[in-house]
Amino acid sequence: MILTVTDLAKTFEMHVLDGTRVVGLDGVTLQLAAGEFLAVVGKSGSGKSTLLKCLNRTYKPTAGTVRYHPADVDLVRADERTILELRGDEIGYTSQFLDEIPRVSAVDVVARPLREQGVAPARATERAEDLLDRLALPQSLFDAYPATLSGGERQRVNLAQALASKPRLLLLDEPTSALDPRTRELAIDLLDTYLPPETAVVGVFHDPDIVRAVADRVLVLDDARPVRTVDAATYEGVDA
Repeated sequence: MILTVTDLAKTFEMHVLDGTRVVGLDGVTLQLAAGEFLAVVGKSGSGKSTLLKCLNRTYKPTAGTVRYHPADVDLVRADERTILELRGDEIGYTSQFLDEIPRVSAVDVVARPLREQGVAPARATERAEDLLDRLALPQSLFDAYPATLSGGERQRVNLAQALASKPRLLLLDEPTSALDPRTRELAIDLLDTYLPPETAVVGVFHDPDIVRAVADRVLVLDDARPVRTVDAATYEGVDA
């Protein structure tokens, strides 16, 4: 087992609205095994991205536990140093939007997590170029700054960066939403072939076809709460 999540909740206090409290996530309980791919689905505002950010500790959960078993750590209560160490070596995360670094090329964005793991610079660049090539990013754009790329091109860089270090736990927030059909197929193939068999994935998706192609199970959220978990092979959409 990689993760055991129990009664996870996140409440936001809206200071600009006189302290109004908004429930972003409430009562999520799940287990994730090594090598398992869990898709998280739901309508806009249902809590999908909030769940991923709580698992990554981008958001500090309000209640509950997230037991990351390989390190025997509760990600809710772990100190910041421990969280940073796990993000560097164990947990990968990609948001919907590329976190751009000024004046850093696309290939260097992808190579950076490899260099931080101790991979030699030349080898890190080689692996980064291979990932970008497998996602059909033109080689002429490898040295371009991500800020100059289109939305789909940025998403390819974002996904390549998340995959590069082959983390034990990978968190993906809508990694294919801006991709054209051909590139989407390449991304699905890369998720299937590049990651080690033991890597567990939690990914937010909208397209039922992609969910069936990549996932083992599907967690459906509605109004910040889990409503059901189904086999990915039978999933037809949040309104089904």
